Amino acid sequence: MTVRNDSRRGTHEQLRTGDPGTEGSKHPGRLIWSITVTFNPERERFGTQIRLVQPQVDWSVVVDNGSAPETLAWLRRLAAGDDARITLIELGQNRGIAAAQNAGIAAASIAGADCVLLLDHDSLPDPAMVRQLSGALETLQAHGTRVAAVGPCYEDTRQNNPPPFIRVSGGRLHRLACPHADTVNEVDYLIASGSLIPMPTLQAVGPMNEKLFIDYVDIEWGLRGRQLGYRSFGICAASMDHDLGETPIRVFGRSIPTHSPIRHYYLFRNAVWLYRHSTLPRGWKFVDGYRLLLRLGFYALFARPRGQHLRAMLGGIVDGFAGRLGPASARTRQRTSA
Repeated sequence: MTVRNDSRRGTHEQLRTGDPGTEGSKHPGRLIWSITVTFNPERERFGTQIRLVQPQVDWSVVVDNGSAPETLAWLRRLAAGDDARITLIELGQNRGIAAAQNAGIAAASIAGADCVLLLDHDSLPDPAMVRQLSGALETLQAHGTRVAAVGPCYEDTRQNNPPPFIRVSGGRLHRLACPHADTVNEVDYLIASGSLIPMPTLQAVGPMNEKLFIDYVDIEWGLRGRQLGYRSFGICAASMDHDLGETPIRVFGRSIPTHSPIRHYYLFRNAVWLYRHSTLPRGWKFVDGYRLLLRLGFYALFARPRGQHLRAMLGGIVDGFAGRLGPASARTRQRTSA
């Protein structure tokens, strides 16, 4: 692992001088660091993210998960810019979203950050997103709430149907919309991208589960925190543009998110493993398991190429039962691309 721009540690420390909220901090009483995980990002979109997020946070960490050499060289130039407040961590290979997030969180913790903002490389936060999240977090904590995370409502412009927040109760899935800008929805979990997490919560709940590699990482962490008494909230006043999955499938006039075959492998593998081996709530397992069966049928019928997706999903189910976690094997990658 290579860390670049760490020579600016003095700048990090200067933000801690004086009373909270003075000197350089952008949010009274707390230092917020953004953590973006990259893997061959589209340069224009990621550059836009940096321009949008840097005015909202005190420092940024970019954790690269094994991008191509030309992309990595571009990231190095971006981090070395005169006005950049970016630490670039190069993992050298794709170690999965959980390991990359943990690496960024560790860097932020060492530097004294109070909160971290997790981002995918294609997410575009509204210019006021972090201020809205930080304000909501402050209000919740002032009322004695142990907060796991607060997150924005997000829109995937390709779908024309903003995804709702999710909560499971009474054996049913409840989709929570944003009828008003000041609505705050308590949820079971949030997607990682856009989540603002207090550092003490991470210390209490623990790191992201690296065995999952990708998919269900944010769900498992949010539910784990909930079991420990930490609650997650969707903040309707905060917004973000975020692409969920790859190009959606249009069926009966609706746009349905989809993923590559290898992502479907991870999704089904990790879901089955969590149903069998975790102590997560039974009600959530029942509801999510039912939704997983619906996904299996839908993607088997409509995802293309059909054979690759079906092999990936069935292979994920088998490996989930067998407890084979971590990065997919070379054999699995070959089967899902043949």
